Amino acid sequence: MDTALQKYYEDRFEMMGSQGWKDLMMDVQDMVNSTNNLDGVDKLETLHFRKGEISIMKWLLNLSNISEDAYRSINESS
Repeated sequence: MDTALQKYYEDRFEMMGSQGWKDLMMDVQDMVNSTNNLDGVDKLETLHFRKGEISIMKWLLNLSNISEDAYRSINESS
């Protein structure tokens, strides 16, 4: 792994280990819990927008695992 990519992952893991990140993930989980329903969805456009919101929030919630898996995979192939 080149040094720039190594630094990228080190910085990302440092960020994800911070209390601020943990607080953000708790807030995002609360947002998923309150958004992941069909209340107020009266049009197809609203449904698609809601799906997009939830998709982004779930990506954020899984970013740590995604990053760890990618980092491990890169190291195994090196």
